Amino acid sequence: MKSINKIPTSKIERASKLISTGLKVGVNYAKYYGDTVVKSKEKAKENLNEANADDIYNGLKTLKGSALKVAQMLSMEKNILPRAYVEKFSLAQFSVPPLSAPLVIKTFKKYFNKVPTEVFDTFSTESVNAASIGQVHKATKEGRQLAVKIQYPGVAESISSDLALVKPIAIKMFNIKGKGSDEYFKEVEDKLIEETNYDLELEQSIEIIEKCKNIEGLKFPNYYPKYSSNRILTMDWMDGVHLSEFTARNKSIEKANQIGQSLWDFYMFQIHILKKVHADPHPGNFLVSDTNELIVIDFGCMKQIPNEFYVPYFELAERENINDSKFFEKKLYELEILRNDDSPYEKKFFNDLFYEMLSLFTKPFQEEVFDFSDEVFYKKIADLGQKYAKSSEIKKMNGNRGSKHFIYMNRTFFGLYNLMHDLKSTSIKINNFKSIGNAF
Repeated sequence: MKSINKIPTSKIERASKLISTGLKVGVNYAKYYGDTVVKSKEKAKENLNEANADDIYNGLKTLKGSALKVAQMLSMEKNILPRAYVEKFSLAQFSVPPLSAPLVIKTFKKYFNKVPTEVFDTFSTESVNAASIGQVHKATKEGRQLAVKIQYPGVAESISSDLALVKPIAIKMFNIKGKGSDEYFKEVEDKLIEETNYDLELEQSIEIIEKCKNIEGLKFPNYYPKYSSNRILTMDWMDGVHLSEFTARNKSIEKANQIGQSLWDFYMFQIHILKKVHADPHPGNFLVSDTNELIVIDFGCMKQIPNEFYVPYFELAERENINDSKFFEKKLYELEILRNDDSPYEKKFFNDLFYEMLSLFTKPFQEEVFDFSDEVFYKKIADLGQKYAKSSEIKKMNGNRGSKHFIYMNRTFFGLYNLMHDLKSTSIKINNFKSIGNAF
C-alpha cells in the first residue's frame, strides 16, 4: 500500500478536502439520475452507493483522525448502511495508507524528543497496521518484541473542527434536531479527544487488564510507560490473527464457542461489574492466538456507565419489565426516550417503536444459553433496522431521542452482537460473568 508524506492539518486544508469530496458525490448523483434512464433503479442505486462509498472513503483516509474514525464507527452499522459503505468504511478499522518512513521518524521525534533508534534497539519504519488515529510499528528492546503505536500528526488538534464539518451530514443522516442535540455531538467529541490521549489509554489499559485478568481465555499485552508518551504508546508485540481473519477461516464450533465465551464474558464483566466498558468492539481491536486465546490490544475508547443510566437500561433487559406497560413507560422517561412535551401520537409511536426494538435486542438476556449463530435472530435485527431507517414517520419527527449514553452503549452492543454472529458461537452462557472472581 502506498504511503503518504503529508497529512492536511490546518482547518482550511481539511475543509477543502471535504468540500472536494462533496463535489465528487454531487457528480455521482448527477450520473445516477442519468443511469435511471437506461438501467434499472436498483442497479443505478447500487452503482451510486459504490461510487459514493469509494469517493468518501478516499477523501477521509487522507485526512485520518476523527473524520476517518466516524467512517469506522459507521462501518459497524451493518443493518442500516448500504453494503458498499459497510465494506469500504470497514477498511478504516485496520487498513489505511500509512505514513512514509521520513514522516514516521519526524513524528516520533516531535512526540518523544528522540528518534526511534535512540529509544529502541531496532525499529521498523514500515507500519504493520495503520488505522484512523495512529499506526503501529514493530520494535525490539532488550530482547522483547514490542508494538509501538504512533499517533498521526495534527489529529488531536483537528477533532473539534472536523466534527463541525461533518455535523451537518450527521444531522441529516440520523435525523437529529431540536433542543439538546448538541450533547450528542459533545459526547462523541469528548470520546474522540480521549482516544488521542495516549497517557489516558496507557492508564486505562493497565487498569482494565488488572481487573479482567481472571477471565478465562483472554490474553493482554504488557504496556511500557518508559517508552510511551501522550502521543506514543508502547506495548508487547502480540502474535495472532485479526478476529475477522479467524472468523473467515474457522470451521470449528468448539473454537468459535471458546472465543465467543471469552469475548462475551469480557464485555459482561466490564458492563455489570466495572461499570466501564471497552466501547470499540470492531475486529481490528482483537487478535486470536494460535492457542485459541482472545487477545485485546486497544483500550483507547472506554465508556464509563453512570448508575442512573445503567439501572433503567438493564431493567428493560428483563422480559417481565418490558411487558409491564406502566413500568416500561416510566423507564422510557428515565432514559430520555419519551419527553414531557411529546404529543399523544409521539408518545405512542416511540413507546411502540422501543417496545418492538427491546423485545428483540434483549432476547439473549432472557436465556441462560444463547445461540449467536441463529440466522433468524439476525435477520429480524436487519429487517427491523431497515424498517426504521426507511420510515417516513420517523423522518417527520425529532430523531433526538434518548440519553447521550446510548451512543456508545448501543455502539458497544451492536458491535458485540456482530462479532458474536461472525464467530458463529452456538452456545454462550449469558451469565457466566457472575462466577468470575473480582480482581480488585
